[in-house]
Amino acid sequence: MTTSIAVVPTASASRYLQQLCKHWGHKFAVNFDARRGTIALPFGQTELVADDAALTVTIETAEGADTERPRQVVADHLNRFAFREGELVFDWREG
Repeated sequence: MTTSIAVVPTASASRYLQQLCKHWGHKFAVNFDARRGTIALPFGQTELVADDAALTVTIETAEGADTERPRQVVADHLNRFAFREGELVFDWREG
């Protein structure tokens, strides 16, 4: 597995976590509360962890699979929810 991790600074981490989980909950297996969520996306498991200052996003993809597309899909969706706040900053790193 390849792990991609981004710590995204935002005071609205819990709200965005819950919005994303509810949004994808109609299509994929999702489990979440106000501080932690998991989404079984087709490209791999995605975990979200919220605290008061940031949303930590972890995406696990199959070894050798494209990592850029899953990162972009998750970031695009979260940025749509954060339109009032402006563009969120995703500094992706291999985990």
